[in-house]
Amino acid sequence: MADEKRHAILSASGAHRWINCPPSVKLCENLPSGTSVYAEEGTLAHEICELKVRKTFLEPMTAKAYNTKLNKLKKHELFHNEMLGYTDVYLEYIQKLAHSYETAPVIAVEKKVEFGEFVEDGYGTADCIMVYGDTLTIVDFKYGKGVPVSAEHNPQMMLYGIGAYNAFSFLYDIKKIKIAIVQPRIADGISEFEMSVEDLFKWANEVVKPAAELAYKGEGQFKAGEHCRFCGVRATCRERARKNLEADFYDMKLPPLLTDEEVGEALKKAQDLAKWAEHLKEYALAESLKGKTIPGWKAVNGRSVRVFKDTEAAIKKIIDCGINEELLYERKMYTLAQIEKIIGAKDFNSMVGDLIEKTPGKPTLVLESDKRERITNVVTAEADFKGDEE
Repeated sequence: MADEKRHAILSASGAHRWINCPPSVKLCENLPSGTSVYAEEGTLAHEICELKVRKTFLEPMTAKAYNTKLNKLKKHELFHNEMLGYTDVYLEYIQKLAHSYETAPVIAVEKKVEFGEFVEDGYGTADCIMVYGDTLTIVDFKYGKGVPVSAEHNPQMMLYGIGAYNAFSFLYDIKKIKIAIVQPRIADGISEFEMSVEDLFKWANEVVKPAAELAYKGEGQFKAGEHCRFCGVRATCRERARKNLEADFYDMKLPPLLTDEEVGEALKKAQDLAKWAEHLKEYALAESLKGKTIPGWKAVNGRSVRVFKDTEAAIKKIIDCGINEELLYERKMYTLAQIEKIIGAKDFNSMVGDLIEKTPGKPTLVLESDKRERITNVVTAEADFKGDEE
């Protein structure tokens, strides 16, 4: 049982946090574990992905057998038709990769991989592993749409890479590890990264192993950063508070106006502060509702909203009083995305694909690391000249 608990705390999915902040593991050790609707939704989508890949590459099955298994998954309360399209993106990526090789690659799905030589009891489950020639590829499916996940130096996937290498290297002369993350619900949802086996194991020895040893002992330095997002004590961590409240940016001796470089740095700090403030509010509200007192704050009921106790009875009574029923309802067309969901992505595209245009979204400010192309309102001389010609 102790080993299971250790694995649960020092998981591959949490590696970004415990590698950067080893002592956070002990702080989170006794917190209640739980799941969310989003996690359950992701699990369901993963099961559909697994079924599709197994049917295509590993377990030939009749249409009837496949549909029986798929229909069972479709009965889940969290299933929606969009899942079929999103999981197709994952399958199509794997098909394209497999067909890029001269002969059929070795493929494994939902395979347990172990990396215990670096993280005690360390193991995980890789969505899809593909081996061809001297390259081992791990393809991971992410269903989330809130936070883009990059494959570049992704510690979870790199740990899976070690485990996959351990599983296949006795049969194949693997020299390169390729990581691919398919996240179809976001723009540019495919991220790829490749590294040598030598560099992967160098990282494991120099970074992972020392961090894991510190984490088990509850030692090491606390460090605040982007990895705090999924930490169980993100709201009350003193190190995060210290980082967010430090005043090294502000100095009255500096010029009265900020430089562009200072604006950029201030925005980064403000971003972290805003996230921290939300986490503090969530924590304080939860504690207040438990009966605790957060000095200077209290929980209250939000704005009251009037609702019918029995909508059907209320509408009937209004109509009986002589009000035209048509006045009580608004006729409104569904959005493009909603119509696509009703019809199904493939049929929708064949019907009206040529009548759809994608307009630019409203300009928004993001970190420079974002994949999207930089835009500007500055008119170039060439564009201005074309405008004059017209």
